[in-house]
Amino acid sequence: MRVGGVIMYPFHNHQVMHIKSIELLIQHIPRALSFYHDILGFTILSQDEHQVLLSANEKDIMIRLIKDDHAVPLSITQGLYHAAILFPTRTALADVIHQLAEKRYPISGASDHGVSEAIYLDDPDGNGLEIYCDKDKMQWPTQDGHLDMYTKPLDVESLMKQKSNRLYQRIDSNAILGHLHFHVPNLKQAEDFFCKVLGFTPMMLFMKSALFVSDGGYHHHLGLNTWNGDAPLRSERQVGLIGYELVVPKSQYIEFINRLRDAHVSLLIDYDSRYIIDPLNQRCYIYVA
Repeated sequence: MRVGGVIMYPFHNHQVMHIKSIELLIQHIPRALSFYHDILGFTILSQDEHQVLLSANEKDIMIRLIKDDHAVPLSITQGLYHAAILFPTRTALADVIHQLAEKRYPISGASDHGVSEAIYLDDPDGNGLEIYCDKDKMQWPTQDGHLDMYTKPLDVESLMKQKSNRLYQRIDSNAILGHLHFHVPNLKQAEDFFCKVLGFTPMMLFMKSALFVSDGGYHHHLGLNTWNGDAPLRSERQVGLIGYELVVPKSQYIEFINRLRDAHVSLLIDYDSRYIIDPLNQRCYIYVA
């Protein structure tokens, strides 16, 4: 739904628990900005020698890039599989795909998941990204009343017919962080934390190796998979996901805090931020909507 030119997302608002922003550790700021700013068209809200704050709407932070001169390259670890940027329309998605093609930026995959159309790529530091657009919920595939996502080749020709004629200069201002997908060492333990402690609801189990969880009936705000086997956790000095901001509706906050207490999960404070440490040693910042 559009109100005053702004897209109102039904599964990413103050009534639904969702992930709003991420922190990424990187090696080189200019190299990262050549992708996020020069190609995708994110607005730089602020920049110094240590970090850059990026926004799609020139107001809200979506991505915080933090530079570490001693950071080591990403390897096969548990942690971020991809961060997914959600676009409001097929036209917006087609426009950014065309921009990537024009800049000859490599894309690693393109899929139709029944609930969405998506492309996959890595940023210059190797952090996985998904760029996608949701289908109407009435189109989401189900089996026996349950969500039944799939992976089929994306109909790129059909999608690109929706491309606008505008000159691509910046990312769509209504783009948001749609979901995160993590590699985890143990699916049951991950479900215990992200569902029983944080409060997400399981939506779909895929081949006993991937679990998709959400709030408010979304297909997934978080994906969890064991596809990296017994790989170690990302080390503190490796590039990758450091933290993410979880929006908790005010109406859910007391129950949320009670679940943390019952699970003996400490709520920590860093200046004006409250956060917990998840099982992947990532900071989960708590924002009460």
